[in-house]
Amino acid sequence: MKKIVTFLLLVSLSQVANAQAYSGKGDRKFQVGATFQNGGTGINSTFDLGLGENMSIGLVGSYMLNATSIGSEKAKFSDRAEVKARFNANLGKVIGLDSKMDLYPGLNLGTRNFGAHLGFRYFFSDGFGIFAETNMPLAKYKSEVVGFDRYNNQFVMVIGASFNL
Repeated sequence: MKKIVTFLLLVSLSQVANAQAYSGKGDRKFQVGATFQNGGTGINSTFDLGLGENMSIGLVGSYMLNATSIGSEKAKFSDRAEVKARFNANLGKVIGLDSKMDLYPGLNLGTRNFGAHLGFRYFFSDGFGIFAETNMPLAKYKSEVVGFDRYNNQFVMVIGASFNL
């Protein structure tokens, strides 16, 4: 029994030692997480594809699960959902972080605004890690954001799981 436990421990440690948060061109990441913002919480998923040593592009889909009502009006699907294209500068290697970590600031262009994000990933193994990300609008498409448009034009925090594909 002791030999089996030792073997499993060594295999686990070797997986952690090989974990990479960003490997450059061709790197593919899928992330799924929970969103926290004023007015509700939701789910968020991203897919990122590495274009070069420190650059990636991707898509984001988010949906508010429990949006609060405004007056007697309830949020519709179109009020809760958003899709964005994004660009990341993967800086983990540039700033000397361990290969299991990545810091990625970026820009995103969505159905409701042009914004920025800042994220951090940490991988426990070659295929699985965790991430935290903040998102905020830089330019809104409407000059006055009222009603349910406020849901998609504010600071949002996301935490969740990250997977290498």
